[in-house]
Amino acid sequence: MFDILVYLYETYFRPDACPEPAALARKLSAVGFEDDEISEAIVWLTDLTEMAGADTSATDVALSTGFRFYVQQEYDALGADAVGFIQFLESAGVIKAAQREIVIERALALDESPVGLSKLKIIVLMLLWSQGHEPDALMFDDLFGSDDEQGPRLLH
Repeated sequence: MFDILVYLYETYFRPDACPEPAALARKLSAVGFEDDEISEAIVWLTDLTEMAGADTSATDVALSTGFRFYVQQEYDALGADAVGFIQFLESAGVIKAAQREIVIERALALDESPVGLSKLKIIVLMLLWSQGHEPDALMFDDLFGSDDEQGPRLLH
């Protein structure tokens, strides 16, 4: 599924340039992706688009300046690396509190635990893409950089 998401990011500059789900499924199938992966990716992306498109500007979570505590189930599903990376992105101003919650929800929607850091980076990239935001060059490198190139992320 994540190969499809990266393909969409690289192929379509903006999310509104993407064709409707049925046409997109045909295009992805023609490129060589498997039908089950295509279905999974389209459902995941549709859910992301619905969440990302919701107006969260007036909600308390959008204005939050507090610290996010993770319940044990969330922490176990995400893993320490993913939680640390989410906190890093929020403290760096790349994502806001409402976007953080979308990232967490989309990561928890996966059928794996803990969520790999490379997959979490794609989730963040797809969220920003779906909202029409382009990460700056340094953050883009961090989102697409190899996890093996750097040591563990330190929070200060």
